[in-house]
Amino acid sequence: SLGVPRFTLRPGQQLQPLRRTTLSLEEIRTDLGDCQRCKLCSQRTNIVFGVGAADADLMFVGEAPGRDEDLQGIPFVGKAGQLLTRIIQAIGLQRDQVYIANILKCRPPRNRDPEPDEVEQCEKFLFSQIESVQPKIIVALGRYAAQTLLRSSTPISRLRGKFCDFRGTLFIPTFHPSYLLRNPSAKREVWQDMKAFEAGFASWGVDITSPAPDRGGCRGSHSWQVFFPPGLRQGERTLLVGS
Repeated sequence: SLGVPRFTLRPGQQLQPLRRTTLSLEEIRTDLGDCQRCKLCSQRTNIVFGVGAADADLMFVGEAPGRDEDLQGIPFVGKAGQLLTRIIQAIGLQRDQVYIANILKCRPPRNRDPEPDEVEQCEKFLFSQIESVQPKIIVALGRYAAQTLLRSSTPISRLRGKFCDFRGTLFIPTFHPSYLLRNPSAKREVWQDMKAFEAGFASWGVDITSPAPDRGGCRGSHSWQVFFPPGLRQGERTLLVGS
């Protein structure tokens, strides 16, 4: 009566799990090809796809390539990239142990913000990369990456330090390394974000060990509390870390 075919399980028959159709990074790159999907193709030197371990637990996502990245075809290789490498090393990892990508694969003119039509054409490849790598943690580097992926207009200064579930993966917004080069005092906040990896994440099972200070009305007996910042979609679960 519902218009749905009836399914009958025969005696002794077992249900088989659905087979995933995730593409490998090589297949995603082949699908991207010599991309002509938006206007950025006319000015690029190289497509900047991504770099790092194909099974990384930690993935960094920026907004778009810059000049150095466009020339070399590798994400985060300029001064900001060198700082990102030092941040990765500071948490006990090497650059080849993580995966690094951008929302856009081509450099926007004069490093302007990506435009909606460019994001529309390109973000599906990033989502495929995320699905292929299946990281446990995604770190969004900077305002545009965080706001675009979360579909939020909340400033990065209010997003950072608030961890949320992005497609089943722990999502951590933080400042972009280029912002840190212009504002060295913000390195302390990024270090706090990176130190959160030591908190014992286990698929939202957070190791709660210490009391939280007063954080502007968000009080509780633990360092971690459920919190819904303005600008995020209703139902977007986030965690506020006390520091």
